[in-house]
Amino acid sequence: MTSGTTAWLLVGTLAIAACGSSDTDTTAPPPPATAATITYPEPPPAPGGPNDAATRAFDEVLTYIPTGTSPAPGFDEFIAAGDTRHAWLVADLLRFAPDLATAQAYLDGFATLTGVDLADDPDANRTPWTVVTNHLIAWDTPAPPDYQRSKGDLFALADDGWQPFFGDVDAEIDWRWIGWGGVFIDDRPLGDTSRCVPGCIPALDDPALVDAAEGDYYPDDATVFGVDEGGEAVAFPKNVMQVHEMVNITIGGRRFGIPYCTLCGSAQAFATDEVPGGDEPLVLRTSGLLNRSNKVMYDLTTMSVFDTFTGAAVSGPLHDDGVVLEQHSVTVSTWGEWKAEHPDTLIVAEDGGIGRSYADDPLDGRDDNGPIFPIGDVDNRLGVQQPVLGVLLDDGTTIAFGVDALRTALADSDEIRFGGVTVTTDGGGFVASTDDGEVGVHEAFWFAWSQFHPDTALWPNDADGS
Repeated sequence: MTSGTTAWLLVGTLAIAACGSSDTDTTAPPPPATAATITYPEPPPAPGGPNDAATRAFDEVLTYIPTGTSPAPGFDEFIAAGDTRHAWLVADLLRFAPDLATAQAYLDGFATLTGVDLADDPDANRTPWTVVTNHLIAWDTPAPPDYQRSKGDLFALADDGWQPFFGDVDAEIDWRWIGWGGVFIDDRPLGDTSRCVPGCIPALDDPALVDAAEGDYYPDDATVFGVDEGGEAVAFPKNVMQVHEMVNITIGGRRFGIPYCTLCGSAQAFATDEVPGGDEPLVLRTSGLLNRSNKVMYDLTTMSVFDTFTGAAVSGPLHDDGVVLEQHSVTVSTWGEWKAEHPDTLIVAEDGGIGRSYADDPLDGRDDNGPIFPIGDVDNRLGVQQPVLGVLLDDGTTIAFGVDALRTALADSDEIRFGGVTVTTDGGGFVASTDDGEVGVHEAFWFAWSQFHPDTALWPNDADGS
């Protein structure tokens, strides 16, 4: 974290929650958000071409931010340039607003650029940054000229560890959707158990595992994420994953990175040991950034960013090499059901092997009232936080199975088949296969799966008897 910016960031850090339970006690949950569908006004017109006056003014704003001068000189000129596209940079500034007066100045600037006053907005129970960003995503407002560089310069004032991400001009990232999750980059070496300073979501590397009998510390009705590979089954308690959100571990002779996005309700397992051109397994970490409420993960060695929902590298050397991580199935179950199906299973030790204690609900119900970070418009075929079982086939086809509907249907049937995919039960959760064998699946909230796979088929809604 760049020195001299702590005071500037402090209010923003206190005002808006981190994306997970981090190694800092300075974050606090934002007001509860409803899951109601919002009807957004028509998007304001956006110009095309360069706007050098706005770019120069924003660069001036950046030079004053570390001094604590708010709103910084140059902001009025930036707004006066009258470019709707620059509302994205207003939203980025708002995310780091140091006080309410500055936040109001930014909101006034947003209203001037877009013609939209958010005072009576039906989404106003959320944080102002979330409301503003939701509008821009829903409108699909174009990015301003030189946006990647301008945004990168702003974010580097908060954490210079993010500079490699923004510096890759070939990155396959829509920078409009990238926001700060309220914590900073986890760039600790593999196996480092020290606490993050000034605060990150700390990955758990090679946690201690115990057998099912020693796992009696964990309640039978509590949620686990199960991975079964090469004859070895491992259960990851939900409360442990809520704290760490990333595990690097060997299971059945394979090396895996296992991210858990608390905001998306999504745990995944990516093989990290057979990457083209790589001699060593990847080390996956949480960046502290979000992509429409989905965690942005990266490889510590190459600083390559990955799309957490597809496993595709989207920046850095691994993007240049076209790397797509092999995804394996994660079964969401209860500990009791999982160990009944897998009696030889292992489970993460009560202290994770690092001497840490884990609360039963580390997030204290933070996500119970709907998404707390920007997601934009939503697909109304399901409720935003209804869980789905997501399948991504080799040909790019995506299918989502409503979990509640699956449980009901599989109570009376051995399998459900749709779109060439067969779903059966396993250890209280689900596995999926095609005629070519088992395919990797994971569960996620509907809003997350549908926004990253907007063309997804949905069972049973789209079922036609197949």
